[in-house]
Amino acid sequence: MIGPGTLITTVNHPLSPLGRRRHLGIAKPVCIGNDVWIGGNVTILPGVTIGNNVVVAAGAVVTRDIPDDCVVGGVPAKVIRKIENDLTGISGS
Repeated sequence: MIGPGTLITTVNHPLSPLGRRRHLGIAKPVCIGNDVWIGGNVTILPGVTIGNNVVVAAGAVVTRDIPDDCVVGGVPAKVIRKIENDLTGISGS
């Protein structure tokens, strides 16, 4: 799920590290894992990998790779907390 206003930048975008200088190459792709929730108005720079089971808070600017199982937010985005996959105490499991 990707929220409204989210921007996955290209090589020529002014926020891109390569956008600040001339570059004739091809933009690096953004890799997004499984079960990822991205809030609205998030900016993701080229070449970033977002791991599995990640929540990206609205308004975050993702400038580097995000590990699995965490919640991230901020400008630039950083890990706010790890997501625990502990199912103990849940009925039906």
